[in-house]
Amino acid sequence: MSFWRVLLAILFPPLSVIGKGCGSVLIVLLLTFCGWVPGVIAALIILNNPN
Repeated sequence: MSFWRVLLAILFPPLSVIGKGCGSVLIVLLLTFCGWVPGVIAALIILNNPN
């Protein structure tokens, strides 16, 4: 997990998980629409997953 990905996850969560697949982007996008904090948390969890 690079510094730039973490910074991008904090600023705009859906863009940071774009390389993890369409499903991850959609989940993070929906959570970001519900509230910024859930989107950031989901993006950081997805980025921290080694798979």
